Amino acid sequence: MTWSIVARDAATGAYGVAVSTCAFAVGSRVPHGAARTGALATQAFLNPLYGVDGLRLLLEGRPAAEIVANLTAADEGRNHRQLHIIDRDGKIAAHTGSACVDWCGSVEGPQVSVAGNMLAGPQVIEETLKAYIAASALDFDERLLVALEAGERAGGDKRGRQSCAIRIWSTDAFPSFDIRVDDHADPLAELRRLWRIAHQRSVPYQAASPSRARPAGITDRTELDRLCSDYAAAWNARHPES
Repeated sequence: MTWSIVARDAATGAYGVAVSTCAFAVGSRVPHGAARTGALATQAFLNPLYGVDGLRLLLEGRPAAEIVANLTAADEGRNHRQLHIIDRDGKIAAHTGSACVDWCGSVEGPQVSVAGNMLAGPQVIEETLKAYIAASALDFDERLLVALEAGERAGGDKRGRQSCAIRIWSTDAFPSFDIRVDDHADPLAELRRLWRIAHQRSVPYQAASPSRARPAGITDRTELDRLCSDYAAAWNARHPES
């Protein structure tokens, strides 16, 4: 009842997951990841332990194929699950259980995987992947958004739509970009609206927050306001309203 894209941005090394479904609050359970580590999406009859244990194995440096094999082997409900992972080397591994509802399956490209179940057809993940690859000139967050929108135009979740999310990990264990729509009649349109709002202040503000590389962050309010204002002006110039 979900389709998602898991990717590593070759330009920045960031990892991201974007997901859409006809269920409530998909962003709270499907996407997991960490910077310089990898990312995964657990879906279908979702097993939340795939996220917890899968991320731990990624942090240990285990390859994606090994992680998928270990997680599914230990799970008696594996035939009802779907899982796909990208590891720190950009390698992909995926599992679609034999009991997942049609249409279900996955496709992959260089450092990107798309998987889904209960979809309108294979064209949903195919168009999602095609749009992602074609949008290589865009920033990573917009590239993920454009990919989801292409999948939606191709039919999306065959039951309808309710929630969606984008999460990106750039330099730390916590997300550098995290927006979600938990319940909406047109969730991807709402996600795009929130995406624009995030870039007005939230994105530069978070970039100025404490991190491993800069433990103190920026605490001067005048400097922070100037940075956010300059960022928003430059971003808006590159992304005029359509």
